Amino acid sequence: MALITVFGASGRQGMAQVRQALKAGYDVRALSRQPDPFAGFDIEGIDKVEIRPVDLYDTDSYHDALEGSDYVFYTHPLQARADRAVLVGQVGAEAAKLGVKRVVWNTSSWIPDKPGEAHTYAGNTAGINALWRSGAPGTVFGSVLFMDNLLTNWARPFIVNEGRYVYPHNPELQANWISLDDVAKFMLASLERPDMEGAWLNIGGPERLIGKQVAQILSDSFGKPIAYAPCTPAEFGRYLVDAAGDGMPEEEKEPFAAGIAAFYEYNNTAPTRPFEVEMDHVYERFPELEGELEPMRDWVDRQDWSESNHRPAFG
Repeated sequence: MALITVFGASGRQGMAQVRQALKAGYDVRALSRQPDPFAGFDIEGIDKVEIRPVDLYDTDSYHDALEGSDYVFYTHPLQARADRAVLVGQVGAEAAKLGVKRVVWNTSSWIPDKPGEAHTYAGNTAGINALWRSGAPGTVFGSVLFMDNLLTNWARPFIVNEGRYVYPHNPELQANWISLDDVAKFMLASLERPDMEGAWLNIGGPERLIGKQVAQILSDSFGKPIAYAPCTPAEFGRYLVDAAGDGMPEEEKEPFAAGIAAFYEYNNTAPTRPFEVEMDHVYERFPELEGELEPMRDWVDRQDWSESNHRPAFG
């Protein structure tokens, strides 16, 4: 079977890609700085996964990491020390040298259809251009907002311990939340699609929800009231810094928090509505996934919300 190599395999997004690729019958190689990136996680077939090291900031490590790959799945780290366009362009260049059939980049955020957007959105546009210019056959998905965020240590404790769904969305902001497993399904579905080579597509989940609707879904699943308690973008930035703990250098904390605050201030007011996805268009491109994407209620019901089900703050 074809080999898929997954960057950032120890992160939440990478794990979902590994999980779904195994389920689909692919051979999988996990790239990680950790010798045992799946410790403590129960993933069926994980014993078959090959693990290789890579240093994203050392292009000399790319050859050994990627050689023999048919496909490469790339997710840009939230706290990357280099520009999106630089890193995805470097990955694409090495993949092109090795004859990789497709590089699939999950941007983890909305892709604008015109220049001038702020924050990571402009970086996505630049990164797509860098991937196309690298010579590697590429496909890019802009996944707008993850259900799995609710399991992190900057969201789950409020829900489980305090009965509050805390997020920086204004009360009327609508979002097509998508599960990371469904993001991985899109990535897999694109591999044998010639029309998706050199293409990008924003993707989301099957429902467009506001904060109170998310809180009601959580309430129904937990069997107790979960109130929507929107925080300010500035408060949210501090929550993320606290969740990162010692993993974030002290000098980076204030700029990171300020960046998160500005990002959500923008999202709350931007006329382009970056968390909304036109799903009719998505289903036109991927009709096989219509009716297959997981509604938030189903996703919430199947999660283990206990303390033991730790999810990294970022990744």
